Amino acid sequence: MELTLTTFLSVDGVMQGPGSPTEDTTGGFARGGWMVPYLDEDTNVFMHDVLNRAEALLLGRRTYEIWAAYWPRMAHPVAGRFNGLHKYVATRTLTVTDWEPATLLLDDIAEAVVALKEQPGGELQVHGSGELARHLMSHDLFDAYRLLTLPVVVGDGARLFDVMGLPTGLDLVHTSGTDAGMVINVYRPTGRASYGTLDLRD
Repeated sequence: MELTLTTFLSVDGVMQGPGSPTEDTTGGFARGGWMVPYLDEDTNVFMHDVLNRAEALLLGRRTYEIWAAYWPRMAHPVAGRFNGLHKYVATRTLTVTDWEPATLLLDDIAEAVVALKEQPGGELQVHGSGELARHLMSHDLFDAYRLLTLPVVVGDGARLFDVMGLPTGLDLVHTSGTDAGMVINVYRPTGRASYGTLDLRD
């Protein structure tokens, strides 16, 4: 399986609490729900396409708990897809799952993900799950990034790319936009970032 990340971002890189003011208030975050005004049919079409490629989901504990309280109650077609996919949950604290089918990953997460990637099938998809995503990025495990950037500056909150991230080159393999102003870019990593010197001489 390929490991992919799909996440909504603000222009200033925030990924925390996009869906509602109460979705994720970690660290006193009080600006949740910033994604909602920009959702439209173009977003639905793109997300349907993404989920059709999924073999399974890989979620952090917090994202799993948020989604487990939400998606089973929804009648939306996206909900049906999320509910039916196998969920692998990276956690240090959960001992049982209540949103099935699910498997807890309790030990070395990077090692477990390497083993999952060796299995045949479509994509092993990470959605949101910032702490998990940053951990996987630090081990160079992602095969593709789908970054859905919304035309809003949140100004506070957890960001996808932290200051100690690995310098990574990316190949832009898809770009599109929505009528609501969302920019969708899909990247594949190309290895360590390269550097040069700007020559300003005539």
